[in-house]
Amino acid sequence: MRDHYDVIVIGGAAAGLSAALVLGRSRRSVLVVDAGEPRNAPSAGAHNYLGREGVAPAELSAIGRDEVAAYGAEVTAGRIVAASATTGDGTDPVGFSVTLDSGAVVTARRLVVASGAVDVLPEVPGLAEQWGRGVVHCPFCHGWEIRDQRIGVLVTTPNGVHHALMFRALSEHVTAFVTDPSLVDDTARAGLAARGITVVDAPVARVLSSHGKLTGVELGSGEVVELDALAAASTAEARVDFLAGLGLVATDQFMGDFRYASALTVDPAGQTSVRGVYAAGNVANPMATVIASAAAGTQAGAATHGDLVQADLAAALATAGARAGA
Repeated sequence: MRDHYDVIVIGGAAAGLSAALVLGRSRRSVLVVDAGEPRNAPSAGAHNYLGREGVAPAELSAIGRDEVAAYGAEVTAGRIVAASATTGDGTDPVGFSVTLDSGAVVTARRLVVASGAVDVLPEVPGLAEQWGRGVVHCPFCHGWEIRDQRIGVLVTTPNGVHHALMFRALSEHVTAFVTDPSLVDDTARAGLAARGITVVDAPVARVLSSHGKLTGVELGSGEVVELDALAAASTAEARVDFLAGLGLVATDQFMGDFRYASALTVDPAGQTSVRGVYAAGNVANPMATVIASAAAGTQAGAATHGDLVQADLAAALATAGARAGA
């Protein structure tokens, strides 16, 4: 690992590696710092990724690391714990310094943040242990794998009814567990009934498993409802604490009045409010799938390279002007 790079990419999953690939192919010096904690790690496969449908997340990252290495990008295991702005290298006024958990300090002309998000789960005993396997959240990511099975849906948010209807398209055997009756009005109940979705007005006390496989849920009354899968909404919190030194913070994301996530604000190219810092993937778009995160990483990588091209041009013109005036 050198002391200085053109770009440091923070995060080594689909978004970060896609950005590194574009930058490496553009002959930029790139360091990818990967904490090895992708959001989709519990899942057996990444879906809707054309050409790699169903690939294990760890395998996809390994393929990506090999591809970026072929173009000169470096990947190191570690976690960024702090980031700050520097005065640049004299010709480029923008620059950054990052500190790794190893204590190493590395500088770069630009940063691409692809640190992802953390799913904060409903506080139901047994649920976290099944997250990404028997407990799912996205019908596009996991729906095919549980088609025609007995699916439960935890209705814990105002979007819970829509969640249940999405899974009803995959199975005739859907049960909605309503934790708060105020979340489901009469119109919504009529819709659920019309689609043949069973409604249980009772909180789920525990998620049940046997030999690592989800078997059902236990209600507060002690009644057990047998299931093959359970859908539950999480709150996706962007991993951005290390950016405090740059003044970058995640902002709350809402659906109506319901807060469902936090994320960095970026423009269409991935530029944050801090010049020279770009972001892509779930850290900027908590609803992005793996392939969408990869696309955003490609865009952010291209924009970062374009930014550096303009900085290189400005430096060259300044040097030419100085020579002409000498």
